[in-house]
Amino acid sequence: MEKRITNPWQWQDERSYVQAVEVKNVESTLYVSGQTAINADGVSSNEDMKSQLILALQNLEKVINEAGFECNGIVRLNIYTTSTAELWPHFPIFQNWIARHNIKQALTLLEVTSLFETLKVELEATVVK
Repeated sequence: MEKRITNPWQWQDERSYVQAVEVKNVESTLYVSGQTAINADGVSSNEDMKSQLILALQNLEKVINEAGFECNGIVRLNIYTTSTAELWPHFPIFQNWIARHNIKQALTLLEVTSLFETLKVELEATVVK
């Protein structure tokens, strides 16, 4: 698999994403459903944004690994949140996770009216190998 990153600017670097990712010679593509702060028993978290973000990242990583892929193969990531203002102070948690896995992904952040039950953040990914 080959990845080519396109960044006409540099300001996105501080926000931990790239403007475009071209992927060639892909062996396989994994489309991951939105991962949230739902525990192994299927119970939605009613904790704060920070706790929910951490669990959503853990769940995303678990699904990717269980499918036989690696997080550094993420090429597209959508973040849905019920409050950008509440998410933003915890964005370094996300950025550290991105850096730890050496991920270079296209990113969209969307504020939505609501998510399932008590959830505040959802992460949807496209992963290649």
